[in-house]
Amino acid sequence: MKEFLKKKNIEISLKRYGIDALGAMAQGLFCSLLIGTIINTFGTQFHIGFLMETVAKVGDVEYTVGGIASAMSGPAMAVAIGYALKCPPLVLFSMVSVGFASNALGGAGGPLAVLFVAIISAEFGKAISKETRIDILLTPLVTIGVGMFLSWLIAPALGKAALATGDLIKWATELQPFLMGILVSVMVGLALTLPISSAAICAALLLTGRAGGAAVAGCCAQMIGFAVISYKDNKIGGLLSQGIGTSMLQMGNIVKNPRIWIAPTLASAITGPIATCIFKMEMNGAPISSGMGTCGFVGPLGVYTGWVNDVAAGTKSAITAFDWLGLVLICFVLPAVFSLIIHAFVVKAGWVKEGDMKI
Repeated sequence: MKEFLKKKNIEISLKRYGIDALGAMAQGLFCSLLIGTIINTFGTQFHIGFLMETVAKVGDVEYTVGGIASAMSGPAMAVAIGYALKCPPLVLFSMVSVGFASNALGGAGGPLAVLFVAIISAEFGKAISKETRIDILLTPLVTIGVGMFLSWLIAPALGKAALATGDLIKWATELQPFLMGILVSVMVGLALTLPISSAAICAALLLTGRAGGAAVAGCCAQMIGFAVISYKDNKIGGLLSQGIGTSMLQMGNIVKNPRIWIAPTLASAITGPIATCIFKMEMNGAPISSGMGTCGFVGPLGVYTGWVNDVAAGTKSAITAFDWLGLVLICFVLPAVFSLIIHAFVVKAGWVKEGDMKI
């Protein structure tokens, strides 16, 4: 069995499923749901005609350009997962159908359903691939068949579980905004810097509302924090690559000296409750944005998109100057200030020295 799994490149491990597949799923979501949301927001806010027009109609549902991109989130996630699992072509192409079915049947918690169903379907497809002379028929049949069966069997339950977990976190944050502001901000921020996908976690748990705002605060604190405290080591290139790229670039240095993580993490513990208690910042855009931080400015843009959605729905009267102040402070200014202050004490204590954060 071990030889067979090795031959088929089937690796049952936390890294393969919890890091590679989860990270790829976030990329698939980014290239579909998130990009579609951004396109729709630009079209609406800047009154760009061709972005607001219906370009396709399926049944009674009309789709704009952004709407089509968002509607493809299930297939995009499944194909991305298949790519991360190194699926052969026939398996990879079959993942389109698997992703559509699992996302649709998973309902609001579709991303979590896609993750589980796509992984299992892909591995079954890889196992049967090129084992018979009718590979071109059997491989897609097995991959899609397993995917459809699992989508029917477990996708609805997984979707409900994800929705319930996300609702519990959001309810707890509303009930205890200070404590949950700290907890959510720190945990999601740590996940962003670790080689796992905070974006996929937020998407799977549908982390929006005030809890989503805390998640944004934590992610921004990690990215902006590392960008500014490592400036002496990395200069402007490091500032940009971490500030609007990813703080994951510091992971190798964290392994060597975990104390470099103190300043951004404590900064997130401060900005999280400020976001939830003072500015009451909410993420009511795409849930994936809650775990993106300042990567491509997706986190702040997601908050803005949520404002637009709330105004359109009538749940928010207008976007105020206080909203903008909170967004700028939480996402950019306070993470930089708090991280620099805390890091100064860390350096003074001799825990971190010059060169420890060189990337």
